[in-house]
Amino acid sequence: MNQKFNSEDEDELRDEYDFTRLPVVARGRGRKQPNSLTIELESDVAEIFPDSASVNEALRFLIRITKSSTPQTQ
Repeated sequence: MNQKFNSEDEDELRDEYDFTRLPVVARGRGRKQPNSLTIELESDVAEIFPDSASVNEALRFLIRITKSSTPQTQ
């Protein structure tokens, strides 16, 4: 697939274009989802909670227990 360079197809970008100011868009696997929150766990906690689903389940359980044991004042 060796093609000869054609001067007519030469890149016409100007020198004054500043590509350092363009936003970088991450694509593909492993990229952060928009509107998601990232929290770093200590290593001892991460051993017990291997993924975000288990952390969320434990926190929701803690919230339910806290709400049921706390008297509601109105």
